[in-house]
Amino acid sequence: MTDQVVHSAVQPFSARAALPWAVGLCVYALLLIVGPRLLGDPDSYSHIEVGRWIIAHGTLPTSDPFSFSMRGAPWITFEWLSEVIYAAVYALSGWPGAVVIAAAAIALAFGLFTFFLLRELSPTLTLLMVMAAVILLAPHMLARPHVFVLPLMVTWAAALVRCMDRGGPPPYWALPLLVLWTNLHGSVVLALGLIGPAVLEALLREERSEWPRVLLRWLPFAALALAASCLTPHGPEPLLMPLTTLGLGSALAWIAEWRPQDFSHLGGFELLLLAGIFALARGVTLPVVRALVVIGLLHFALAQIRNADLLAMLAPLYLAAPLGRRFGGPAADDASISPRGLNLVGLGVLIAMSGVAFARDVRPAPFITPQAAIAEANLAKAGRVLNDYSFGGYLIFAGIPTFIDGRGELYGGPFINRYNRALALIDLEDLLKLLDEYDIGATLLAPRTPAVALLDRLPQWQRVYSDDVAVVHKRRDMPQR
Repeated sequence: MTDQVVHSAVQPFSARAALPWAVGLCVYALLLIVGPRLLGDPDSYSHIEVGRWIIAHGTLPTSDPFSFSMRGAPWITFEWLSEVIYAAVYALSGWPGAVVIAAAAIALAFGLFTFFLLRELSPTLTLLMVMAAVILLAPHMLARPHVFVLPLMVTWAAALVRCMDRGGPPPYWALPLLVLWTNLHGSVVLALGLIGPAVLEALLREERSEWPRVLLRWLPFAALALAASCLTPHGPEPLLMPLTTLGLGSALAWIAEWRPQDFSHLGGFELLLLAGIFALARGVTLPVVRALVVIGLLHFALAQIRNADLLAMLAPLYLAAPLGRRFGGPAADDASISPRGLNLVGLGVLIAMSGVAFARDVRPAPFITPQAAIAEANLAKAGRVLNDYSFGGYLIFAGIPTFIDGRGELYGGPFINRYNRALALIDLEDLLKLLDEYDIGATLLAPRTPAVALLDRLPQWQRVYSDDVAVVHKRRDMPQR
């Protein structure tokens, strides 16, 4: 019996085969345990209701049917496929189903992430990268459309990075991913942007005389990628979604996930940033293109909290090959083929955990669910309701027209700024104008909103309900003169 046979008998499968399953299942189990945490965003409510609207009407909306402040204004949903999926799952299994499918998408992304990193890195270094990514991504692990594109984003980026690492041809096999991406979430322009670094590194690898050949190699791929990204019911319009969002300007500062990173206290992002600087200072040489990519991702993550996702899941893929050369790559037996039973065991564990999760009673967070306030104050019949931003999703879900909700592209920067300045009493006079201009009959606000204290003192308004989640004021009937 040879040493190779003995080694195979002792180690029936490699780290490369087992680690992606282990990481994916661990992430999945963790997310199922903290299930309500995935339902902590009001948009989870509204995405399900939009999906139900699409299913009920058999078409996509072209104007706003959910608010009274913008009712009938031009609006399309860029995430229609995700919303239909969430609505269908919710109809079949309620909130546990929403948690399961969101958790499964995130777990799949981390399993693929681990698999792709193991092509260049040792298992130890791969796990360190995975843990860092989990920490960065944790605040944005929510039952929202963006989690469905995480596996697509990782696979697409890994395919392009593989071309950069090996000098291979464009990955035409990955183009169908863009068709799914563009219908699941309005961020497909990122996928097109990632083609640029691959082309640039291919050019820098060749003599200038070869540049025309390199461009001719990549231009058809880029054109097909652009065409695939336009295969939506709305045509190419989803490509403009990031520009529409960034066009909100200063209004983004009112939305937590679009704010810059906060370094006023030590957090996970800062610790990982310092650790990364320390690691790169240990003699790691980055090719210029990859350095530019990482710098760009870092800029996005610093500018908006939500973009830490991109830094978490993309930067390690671009850093893997240089780090592997500096700290050691995968061992020889890491490339061995997984045993036949490994996938079956992994699937079995996945199904078992999902079965347990479906049996749990999970619900969205109370602070975004003013159910009691709406019922006790009978807001469904109170006329127009000026609502807290965080309650917009639940109002849509409950069938009550909103004043404002999470669809920033619909409301626009000036409207959002006016709303927030009024409720924060920065412009007290405009709050009074707003109440009359929109014929507001009731308000549904969070207890700590400054406008609540003012409404308590206005004779034409009466507090009719309050709890730890929401405060309701109704307009008094003014006496006839």
